Amino acid sequence: MTFTLNRRQALIAMGAAGAATAFGVPARAAAKRNLAVLNLASHAPSFIAYERGYFKDAGLDIELKFFEAAQPMAVAIASGDAEFGVTSMSGGLISLAQKDAVKVVGGALTEEKGIVGAVILASNKAYEAGLTDPSKLAGKSFGITTAGSSFHFMAHKIASANNIKLADIQLRPLQKLGAVVGALSTSQIDAWAIQANVANKMIREGAARKIGLVADYAPDYQVTTAFTSTKNAKNDRALTESFIKAYSKAIDDYNAAFVDKTSNDEERDAIAKIVYKYVEKDSPYDVAKQNLIEGAMRINKGLALSLKSCVEQLEWFKAEGMVKDTISNEQLFDTSYVKTI
Repeated sequence: MTFTLNRRQALIAMGAAGAATAFGVPARAAAKRNLAVLNLASHAPSFIAYERGYFKDAGLDIELKFFEAAQPMAVAIASGDAEFGVTSMSGGLISLAQKDAVKVVGGALTEEKGIVGAVILASNKAYEAGLTDPSKLAGKSFGITTAGSSFHFMAHKIASANNIKLADIQLRPLQKLGAVVGALSTSQIDAWAIQANVANKMIREGAARKIGLVADYAPDYQVTTAFTSTKNAKNDRALTESFIKAYSKAIDDYNAAFVDKTSNDEERDAIAKIVYKYVEKDSPYDVAKQNLIEGAMRINKGLALSLKSCVEQLEWFKAEGMVKDTISNEQLFDTSYVKTI
């Protein structure tokens, strides 16, 4: 019965395609596809490519689908609710890769010496009580979205560099970025590490204090990666390459405007206005623009992948028992699409 139904559907589809061709309509219009994003400045190329029509120029009908943490984004890719995602490697993403559901195909946001990157913050109460440096994090609480998130990994790197056992830091999973912001602002947690545009806003508003930079403890850290379903990576190369091409064009716009500052003022303002539509809307535009510029982080040209950093993260996940130690690099990464660095 199932075979008969599928065959009938196929025949109907073929007939519709033939009719469309007869009337001069393209037989296959671009299917609508979702790109999983967060309302963070690190996703600026997603917004730029969408607003400037780079996806459409590449033959893609992309819609932005918003999330509040990395883990659900990986689940959305695996389930087909989203076609592509750009976010940190999480335990969930790695486990889904082992099930042959998702593949990392590129790298995006990266920590780079000389660029502010993610800022380590302390709550006002904790700072006044002596938490003025990351070396004093033992016995303190540190906000994360979920276990196995980028925030969890950053806490590990900070602890390791300061000879602190991670178990001596109280990790507080709060699920959503907004919840972590609220908890730090009200001193319900002692510390957090977050992209500079968010951190600078909190500091400017008197909601938190800066105590360090993640780049001092995790230089060359590949913070976010680009990923898609294993099905796309293996069987629809044209689709995946089109996405990477469009996204890479937006990366060039972003880096030129905010990181390398090689764009003119008019272009920088145009980019800022695009990102402002999605990030920090509760601030006046001029303030948000300044936060975006001051908090800009390098996004790898062409979505190049820092494989060494990603493998380090994978090995940490294994060591912590958050993923099975049998997963291989080949199961997680498809390095055929972009340059590895």
